[in-house]
Amino acid sequence: MAKNKFQARPFPYHHELELVISTLTNRGVGLGRVPLNEPKAESLKLIATTQPETGWVVMVPFTLPGERVRVRIFRNHKNFSEADLVEVLQPSPHRVSPRCPLFGHCGGCQYQHLTYAEQLVWKRQQVEELLQHMAGVSFPVAPVIGSPMEFGYRSKITPHFNPPRADGTMPIGFLRQGTRFDLVDVPHCDIATDAINAQLTIARAAVLAQRGSYQRGSTLLLRDAGGAVATEFDTVITETVGRLKLRFLARDFFQNNPFILPAFTAYVSAQACASGARFLVDTYCGSGLFALSAAEKFERVAGVEISMSSIVFAQENATTNGIGNATFLASDAAAIFGDLDFPAGETAVIIDPPRKGCDAAFVQQLIAYGPRTVVYVSCDPATQMRDLAGFLAAGYHLTAVQPFDLFPQTRHLECVITLTGPTS
Repeated sequence: MAKNKFQARPFPYHHELELVISTLTNRGVGLGRVPLNEPKAESLKLIATTQPETGWVVMVPFTLPGERVRVRIFRNHKNFSEADLVEVLQPSPHRVSPRCPLFGHCGGCQYQHLTYAEQLVWKRQQVEELLQHMAGVSFPVAPVIGSPMEFGYRSKITPHFNPPRADGTMPIGFLRQGTRFDLVDVPHCDIATDAINAQLTIARAAVLAQRGSYQRGSTLLLRDAGGAVATEFDTVITETVGRLKLRFLARDFFQNNPFILPAFTAYVSAQACASGARFLVDTYCGSGLFALSAAEKFERVAGVEISMSSIVFAQENATTNGIGNATFLASDAAAIFGDLDFPAGETAVIIDPPRKGCDAAFVQQLIAYGPRTVVYVSCDPATQMRDLAGFLAAGYHLTAVQPFDLFPQTRHLECVITLTGPTS
């Protein structure tokens, strides 16, 4: 933010101060508080805090709970300030050296400075806090199930690039930490698979060789398909998950940590059938990952997905894997309930919506349908807990909350919540 646009209360631009970090927010940012002389500021609170402390909130990326740090203020908001880390004066015992030399500059990772075991501890706590503050319930959150691979797990990356800058440089990579448009050059990504990094070197050289022929906002696609990396959006990928072989287009959505998928899908399947439901509906089904993983546990399975290409592959995947009790429909997820002939009281529904969560109209129609069980899978627990409040208000009961860490070293995680209907 330019200095002439800076809001100078409660701190002047680039004011330095010391504080102790008390918690990590679900955005992966350290949070500390400092006392102010202004009475109004002393009464302000922030949802993300874990203790009833008072004082003005200061958010500082790349800091850890318990650390004493020196920071430099760069933005004041109505009820908190943002600051850059200047120096760690007293480090956390859980602080480690980041593997990636770009950590702190590239915006892709938030936790490489934190031991992996402690990442899982804090991610569980963040889910618990979101439950309390966004859904209004206290409920035991199970320990996070960690990824078998802490690095080298990501099977898809999409580096971005623009035409050469005025100085001749041409970064190919990801957004710089704290910015919306500035790119960091990333020649190697430590959370991507070895095969992707090998292909990234080749793909970067090809782009730079034709540096004058690209438009602003260009993107590379690299998707690992068992060691062979696809670079074209319409390439067909084959992913093995347990006993299933699933095909889909490289550009279509598919979970991109294959190492944890067997445990992840097995848990979702077990939760869906635990109440004794005979039928399964998989909304936002993609190419059939959850529907086909769980099909053997149900009499009939129906999947719905707005992407026609995904539905074509879901149907093909059912046939290839010898699954005859699953059908798939290309439609908005909410449209399936009107034509569904599954009795609601004997049906489980799996939801795996985009990061923004479920559309309100979809939630209303799902509640009106009234399935026995809802298994809600989300890559953003904040929007998931927002939607959960609607289910609880309609009489659904929360029976399990299980986070899975599909994204080590980052603030992201998948969370699975299980709900049973009012009459179950």
